[in-house]
This record gives sequence, C-alpha cells and structure tokens, in this order.
Amino acid sequence: MSEVQQTGLIRISDDVVSTIAGLAALETPGIAAMSGGISEGLAKRLSGKNVQKGVSVEVGHVEAAIDLRVIVNYGSRIQDVCRDLQENVREAVENMTGLSVIEVNVKVEGVAFREDEIEDPHRVK
Repeated sequence: MSEVQQTGLIRISDDVVSTIAGLAALETPGIAAMSGGISEGLAKRLSGKNVQKGVSVEVGHVEAAIDLRVIVNYGSRIQDVCRDLQENVREAVENMTGLSVIEVNVKVEGVAFREDEIEDPHRVK
C-alpha cells in the first residue's frame, strides 16, 4: 500500500521573480542600470532598492516569461551584453525558484557614459 502525501501548493509571487531578475541584471557586466521606461518621461536610471523597475514578469505555476528594460555602458558590445544578460537572468530565476524561464526579452533604452571617459574641451586638466 502506497501513501500519497499532499504537501500543498507553492506559489512564487511576481515581485519575487522581478527582484531576482533585476538583481541578476544589475550584476551583469555592461549593464549600467535598469530603465524606468520611456513612457515615464525620460529613462530613469534605477538601482539598489528599485531593482523591480525595468522588469516585467508573467509567472505561471511552472513557467515564467521576463521582459527587461536596461541601460548599457558606453563602449560595450550591446549584443554580447544582452546575451549574457539573458543567460544570467534565466539561470538566477531558474536556480532560485525552480520555474522554467521560457523567454527573457531585453529592450535597450539608453547608453550610460562615465564622466571620466567624456572629453570636455572646456575642462581644465
């Protein structure tokens, strides 16, 4: 006689998946920040507490789809950075949640310039 155990349902909230995806995105080399979106006016650079900004997710019982809006560092190869970003986010979400990530879509909304890389002809050296 075999026993059937029911342990209950595990549901991972969209906010949890968004936070994991946002943190993984910010840890990806070449990503300067998450973008709040052009629809909010100018693309805002957000980091730290606001890692969910620039992240949209659809979470089902066993799968997740993720959309990211990012700002990349000037001089980075955008295609390479975005492929790394997709891989990092997929890996982080799958490892931490057990969900199968079916897609990670990336929209690059801006390029970040470091001040020390910009040559200003009026700046005294």
